[in-house]
Amino acid sequence: MVIQEIDGVEFKLKEQCDLTWVKRYGTVFDVIDATGSGCICFGIGDNIEKYFVKIAGVDTVEAEMSPEESVEVLKNAVELYQTLSHPNLVRLLDHYLYKDYYVAVFEWVEGECLFDYWNFDKYAQEPGLKNPKIRFKELSVKKKLSSLEGIFSFLETVADNNYVAVDFYDGSLIYDFNTERITICDIDLFRKQPAFNDIGENFWGTKRLKAPEEYVYGSCIDEITNVFTLGALIFDLFGEFSHKEIKNRYLTNQFVPCTLDKWELNEKCYDVVSQAVSIERNSRYKTISDFHMAFRLGNMQNS
Repeated sequence: MVIQEIDGVEFKLKEQCDLTWVKRYGTVFDVIDATGSGCICFGIGDNIEKYFVKIAGVDTVEAEMSPEESVEVLKNAVELYQTLSHPNLVRLLDHYLYKDYYVAVFEWVEGECLFDYWNFDKYAQEPGLKNPKIRFKELSVKKKLSSLEGIFSFLETVADNNYVAVDFYDGSLIYDFNTERITICDIDLFRKQPAFNDIGENFWGTKRLKAPEEYVYGSCIDEITNVFTLGALIFDLFGEFSHKEIKNRYLTNQFVPCTLDKWELNEKCYDVVSQAVSIERNSRYKTISDFHMAFRLGNMQNS
């Protein structure tokens, strides 16, 4: 492992490589290097514009794929950002091959990631510092529901274009606490349908939110899978779970809803979201739109 720096911003890679050419976009002010995708991401800007520059193929310390695979994934992801364009999706500005790397340049989005795992050490060292996920959960129900509408709408766009969300979780979300805007920031592993689990138990996605079929080789990964993923995410945003309960998701490969008394919305909404995370696929809503409609109707009722 080597430690490098550009404009005073340090980052770690497996091997030394010259990335100073990113300064063509301005001064580096931020970096994310702890990625399993093999990509390193820079926040770069000048006095006029800011950019999020994602570079595949640099072989990050925590890479879960080869540099060549990383390049292929990002190259293929370009079409996703173009096809699935949405008001709540980060905007792709440019993309190109540079030497052995593939580069995607996005519009900079103000806000904080709701699962900023690269900052976990900082939170451990400063117990009084609240992470963005906790701060988001402390917002009013009205503000959180407004953000959820944006997520529902985006996943409906995904389904309408015959794609399926893969590796979609709170780490894919950026929330601006000033403007109260939610942005989807990472859809690189989304797939065109029909899609299948071609990996097995370690199929892409966090065990905190994965559907049962995402652990089984050969299983269909579709809109019904996404209904589960979104339902689990909603439980995480509007429910309370102990550290032990979350740890059990990793040990048992199973998401379990919180109890009703730990749920922030009304009982009807609880029942709706519980149906979305049914272990049995046939018991879930068939589409994101069906789930969305049921959730809205449930939320209109008094608890």
